[in-house]
Amino acid sequence: MNCDQLREHYELYALGIAEEPERGEIRIHLNRGCEVCGAGVKRALETTALVGATAPPAQPSPQLRRRILASVGSERKTLWWIPVWAVGLATIVLLMILNGSLSSTSARRAREAAQLREQMSVQTAEIARLSEAFAILSGPSTTEASFGGQQPRPPHGKVFVNPSRGVLLIASNLPRTPADKIYEMWIIPKGAKPVPAGLFQSQDDGNAMHVRPGTVDLASTAAVAVTVENQAGADQPTTTPLIVAALAR
Repeated sequence: MNCDQLREHYELYALGIAEEPERGEIRIHLNRGCEVCGAGVKRALETTALVGATAPPAQPSPQLRRRILASVGSERKTLWWIPVWAVGLATIVLLMILNGSLSSTSARRAREAAQLREQMSVQTAEIARLSEAFAILSGPSTTEASFGGQQPRPPHGKVFVNPSRGVLLIASNLPRTPADKIYEMWIIPKGAKPVPAGLFQSQDDGNAMHVRPGTVDLASTAAVAVTVENQAGADQPTTTPLIVAALAR
């Protein structure tokens, strides 16, 4: 397989989930010193690390942990000898409790189902966002530009622009905005007004990733910028950009 055929599998290889025969072919290319595949995999590894840093950590709930431990027998159970009359009494009490708690159990299960659907919706959206990001990164016509000012600890990172896929921004050291503010990205054409390119917020650790899918006229685009705006966003920038990534002419 040639490098063009393997290009779309670099990210999967970096994540360790590429399948055969692509995984073996990429390894062969790397072992023989292929510059194209070497650069592609290196870029995928760097980007995977940055993208992974933007994902909020997920912790299992204590209830889920107890259920998992119980299912594999990690929670010890002690058996005691119980008189027959006590078993009968306990059965009667249990039936009374169950009879009075069926409605509350149904309500609890309904709430759990709603929470699960919400979590699945969030995860589906995150997977779609990462897929769009990797599509931009792996595109053969993608252009990248770095940003980062001279002041102490400025926001820094990269912008990736693909004419047919869209714009991807990956930033570090970008503090969260106040509660009534939000970051807004702009595509700045040459000699024309900035075009809004979506709202986003950074993580608590200062990392951020924002994707604006869609076509971009790369030849007429001068830069990609980020400003702080009101929560609803703006039609045109109202503050001085704190990020400006100028594209190569």
